[in-house]
Amino acid sequence: MKNESSIDRVIQVNDICIGTNIRKQRELIKIRQIDMVAKLQVEGVDISIYSYNRIEKGTQNPTISFLYACCKIFRCDMNTLFGMQK
Repeated sequence: MKNESSIDRVIQVNDICIGTNIRKQRELIKIRQIDMVAKLQVEGVDISIYSYNRIEKGTQNPTISFLYACCKIFRCDMNTLFGMQK
């Protein structure tokens, strides 16, 4: 139940789905979600499998520290995660 001070939030815009791009990168290195969560935790990101799954589905926004750790794990830059590759 929402309280009066809560507001609706836009999760991920329709033209960029960061979660889908993260899933594609994870699948490229052939690891499961649980293994990705373990790698993120080693990088210092406090995340559960539930939250990670929601990020990939696009129902939860990732933090900057999450995105930075993903770039280290995938050996890519932020442009790849945002789908802005040349």
